[in-house]
Amino acid sequence: MAETSIEWTDATWNPVAGCTVLTAGCTNCYAMRMAARLDAMGLDKYAGLTRKSGGRAVWTGKIRLDAKSLEAPHAWKKPRKVFVNSMSDLFHPKVPKTFVLQVWKVMKETPRHTYQILTKRPEIMAEMLSDSRFSVLPNVWLGTSVEDTRVLSRLDALRAVPAAVRFVSFEPLIGSVAAGDLSSIDWAIVGGESGPRAREMKPEWVEEIEAMCQRAGTAFFFKQWGGKNKKAAGRLLHGRTYDAMPPALRM
Repeated sequence: MAETSIEWTDATWNPVAGCTVLTAGCTNCYAMRMAARLDAMGLDKYAGLTRKSGGRAVWTGKIRLDAKSLEAPHAWKKPRKVFVNSMSDLFHPKVPKTFVLQVWKVMKETPRHTYQILTKRPEIMAEMLSDSRFSVLPNVWLGTSVEDTRVLSRLDALRAVPAAVRFVSFEPLIGSVAAGDLSSIDWAIVGGESGPRAREMKPEWVEEIEAMCQRAGTAFFFKQWGGKNKKAAGRLLHGRTYDAMPPALRM
């Protein structure tokens, strides 16, 4: 477990490391930069997961399973919101179903924690979780990332997933998603890209999502404007912060 500065969670848990660049939202993935840093520090878990390309770190497509980390949540006595696999994608095609079942077992055995799982592959998630061995756990939220209109179909795939809470992360938001449908989506996180190569997020794109949330009854969480200096840009929208959470957590 690692404490984190991510605004919508308390800690990260990474039983899997490594990924593959999939769509435009992956281009400047912070996890690639972090994995390269951890590799340079000598952490075996991240060795060889990235390579240099065009002056930046890029995923090699290698996936590393960390079975030792599976027992970690049992040791966390204080209830936490836990972002699962901030350094990978639990539903990457190279992650075996047998391993995902082990992750599921740990989450079931630790109901005091709330687990937040994000994937860019919700169609794989939907297919895998149709297996009766995966029960719907009230402490597990399942979500997908959507960066622009080209991947709006991920919302449809997410709706096919049996889940206590479904959520979408519009981060990095690099285009309008006004054509999207947030019905049956409980929570939406919005954030601009950050880092040295950050792409612009236009205010109107954020306002479109806020209006979509109001129409669908979806909780709206504005994470950040992003940019090269995300702290300077802040996270105020209309002069205030938006930190709404899904009803499951408010209760």
